Amino acid sequence: MTDYRALLAVIAVPRLVGTAAHQRVRDRLKSELVGRGFVVMEHRFSGRSLLYRFGRTPLDGINLIAVRPRVRIRTWLTAHYDSKGQRLSMASRLLAAGLVTLGALELAGVALRGLLGMLHLGPADALLGLAGLVGAALLAANPVTDNSAGAVDNGSGVIAVLATVDALPPDAGVGVIFSDAEEYGLVGARAIVRERANLLADTAVLNFDGIDDRGGAVAFVHRPGPTVDAVTRATDARGWRRLPVLVDGIAFGAAARECVTIMRGDWSTTRIVHTSNDTAERLTLEGARQVGVGVARALQPA
Repeated sequence: MTDYRALLAVIAVPRLVGTAAHQRVRDRLKSELVGRGFVVMEHRFSGRSLLYRFGRTPLDGINLIAVRPRVRIRTWLTAHYDSKGQRLSMASRLLAAGLVTLGALELAGVALRGLLGMLHLGPADALLGLAGLVGAALLAANPVTDNSAGAVDNGSGVIAVLATVDALPPDAGVGVIFSDAEEYGLVGARAIVRERANLLADTAVLNFDGIDDRGGAVAFVHRPGPTVDAVTRATDARGWRRLPVLVDGIAFGAAARECVTIMRGDWSTTRIVHTSNDTAERLTLEGARQVGVGVARALQPA
């Protein structure tokens, strides 16, 4: 039986794309998949991201695509395996983005009032405009670093994939994709959709991203269907069609028959994501285990 906490301790290390630690984690994941009877293929890709050298230089990465011989894939279990750090946590970035939105709405309102000949600026206009500038400044001064171990984001998602596989029979119609460069803007997932879309056609993609021990499960539904419904019920997740987060399921949903991203956490979770506090020590992995067992139950034939 796999010691998931011991495995998390190995993979939950700072592993920004292209670093030596990133390669070591990838090699360990290949070993874990091979040990479970999968044939693992490396999908090498190149793409651009404004977060990577301002988009001036291509970003190279490697997705892992794993299948079992003579098994027809009906469902893909996916999770990104890279991590990143930033000065602002996810919670802080969401607040900053909210300030930018307020500023943008204020600017649009001022422009409309100007067109209507009703322009009159007061203290509230100045305050909202300043809020937008502050939010934009915070987001701009938030470079990508390699200082987060990424235990919740997304070592926990990787563990949830393996826990799901371990709870299913060896001939279950599932494949595994461990995607790369998600933290740079879904670069690896977009590369799969661009270059290997045939793999996703007529399948359900279950993406795992951020499975904390605390909080409730959330099903971010990208493309609905019966498998997504069954997984949502089995994990006691709240279904949402709109969320202010960027996850690989958004890209995979463009090519798959069904697609959902399963997450679990609360506001305190967003306060540690992408920070040095996102460590393996704070996780028991009970959340990942529960999600994995629930997903496996949903995928079992009636």
